[in-house]
Amino acid sequence: MAASIDFESGKSGASDTHPQQCSALRKNGHVVIKGRPVKIVEMSRSQPGKHGHAKIHLVGIDIFTHKKYEDICPATHTVKVPNVKRHDFQLVNIEDSHEFDPVTKHVNIVGAYMTLMEDSGELRHDMTLPRGDLGKEIRKKFDNEEDIFVTVLEAMGEEAVIGTKNISAKYMMKED
Repeated sequence: MAASIDFESGKSGASDTHPQQCSALRKNGHVVIKGRPVKIVEMSRSQPGKHGHAKIHLVGIDIFTHKKYEDICPATHTVKVPNVKRHDFQLVNIEDSHEFDPVTKHVNIVGAYMTLMEDSGELRHDMTLPRGDLGKEIRKKFDNEEDIFVTVLEAMGEEAVIGTKNISAKYMMKED
């Protein structure tokens, strides 16, 4: 009997991280601290002790939650570095998600999903409108009928909208 192999899987088999020596890390680069992908905002190197190695003190900010993480590792040790990807998608639509409140008998907006278009023309409907100032900025530009890109950061199986860009008239013109 032959073994059954599933070729329908969508995963490429690529790892979410790659190894790198701690001493090779740089400020504004990325590293995994306590299982979270962080951007390095501060790092310092201590001199080796009488019987020890030089140590690297890392301070990073989680690229999704913005929480601060710290770690100390020997300069010669290997650490995990997340494979971080940036994608720009054109914002096509924002659709509010509603919920009925039986107490007040009102329909409340509880969130919003964005329809985003990839370069290939395929549409995505799975990204939520971020909360806070960024979400308000995206909503305002959409309501003002501005053509914008939203920048999505992807790492370790997570995605988040991190910014916007206006689409220039030059980009919108078709070449003949």
